[in-house]
Amino acid sequence: MMGYDMGKCFHNRKHPVIAPWIRMVALTAAWVVLWVNLGMVTSMGAQAGAGNLGAQAGAGNLVEARAGSQADAWAGTQADTGQRLFDEAGLLSGEEQERLEEALSGCRTKTGMDVSAVTAYNDGVRSAMEYADDYYDYNDFGTGRDKSGALVLIYMDAAGRRGGECWISTSGNMIRILTDKRIDLVLDDMYDYLGSQDYYGAILAFTRDIEYYVDKGIQAGQYNYDTETGEISIYRSIRWYEAAFAVIAPAMIAGSVCLGIKGRYSMKQSDRERANSLLAYRADAKYRFGDVNDILLNKFVTSAPIPRADRGGSGGSGSPGRSSTHRSSSGRSHGGGGRRF
Repeated sequence: MMGYDMGKCFHNRKHPVIAPWIRMVALTAAWVVLWVNLGMVTSMGAQAGAGNLGAQAGAGNLVEARAGSQADAWAGTQADTGQRLFDEAGLLSGEEQERLEEALSGCRTKTGMDVSAVTAYNDGVRSAMEYADDYYDYNDFGTGRDKSGALVLIYMDAAGRRGGECWISTSGNMIRILTDKRIDLVLDDMYDYLGSQDYYGAILAFTRDIEYYVDKGIQAGQYNYDTETGEISIYRSIRWYEAAFAVIAPAMIAGSVCLGIKGRYSMKQSDRERANSLLAYRADAKYRFGDVNDILLNKFVTSAPIPRADRGGSGGSGSPGRSSTHRSSSGRSHGGGGRRF
């Protein structure tokens, strides 16, 4: 009777099907582990990149956020109180603030427009022009539908430093009254006070000049020039005699033209017109040609330099009647100009 060694039989048995399947499963598992690791690395890189972009975006929007938050804080907080002096930089004494508040109130009464003054430190976000325009707009300053008025800003560089910039912002009808040239003259009157740190005297000079120029009115030849679009708006006031002439003169011209046409096309013809008609048909159409020579005897050339306008300050002083305008962050049109001190 034959015996079988089962262990030996099992050990010597070949498995041609099971071995490839084992290798395939192992290979598949290896690929799965590899893809999982790659996915984790990619995800971590994407999160890191998104974090960096978010940090950069947050830093980039910080300036806008600061400007927007302050504009929201200003909105509608000052116009109804009647206060028009805002010494945020602490440059004035209590007595000086009271006197200037009275001067600004009197200026508003005499001119019929809004007049205000602000002192502040540079916030590192906006220029003097932007700060003055925003302060005027978001506090709802101005009179009438066009928000006419002016605001002077003393914009100090930093606490403890003497330097800064003075900016005058105009709106509405005040844009046409305070042309670029007149703003430069106002800044001239304020400059010595600012240089000697007499901020009370500078603002007081501003109120006096506003009253003076409003009393003089809009000068002849005034026009607004939009520095962003190049559009020009010419101011023109029509007097009663100009309006009468504008109506009567066209009527007279139209009447004379109608009478002339009526006489021209009437059936009656004068003797002179009949004679001219006959001559037109009888005239001989003869032409005579000849040589004509032109001789250049002398040549004179005259040259003259063209003077260039010297623009002082930010407002400019090109044309005496020009008022340069721009758009503020609120979308309103403003004029103005400024100068460092």
